[in-house]
Amino acid sequence: MNDLDPTSVATTKTTVIHERFPYRYVQRGYIQLNGKPDFRLQKANEYTKKYSDIYLFDNGDQMLLAIEDFEYAKWLDPAGVNCYVKDVAN
Repeated sequence: MNDLDPTSVATTKTTVIHERFPYRYVQRGYIQLNGKPDFRLQKANEYTKKYSDIYLFDNGDQMLLAIEDFEYAKWLDPAGVNCYVKDVAN
């Protein structure tokens, strides 16, 4: 899935870049294969009050797009959250 060294993930601190409930955008270490930052989209679980990874971004630009366009973040959510809903139904 991603080329992270398991030992580096265990010791890597999660840096929160932006948070907009129920999502947050984080950097968790660096990808071993190319040395680039590992950006992730996480979603809060309402019962456990913890965040879990729901999407691994391909690059920082994709993460910035998801931060700017909240509907895109919902579109990436595997839970099938409604997104890009029109104001008027025809």
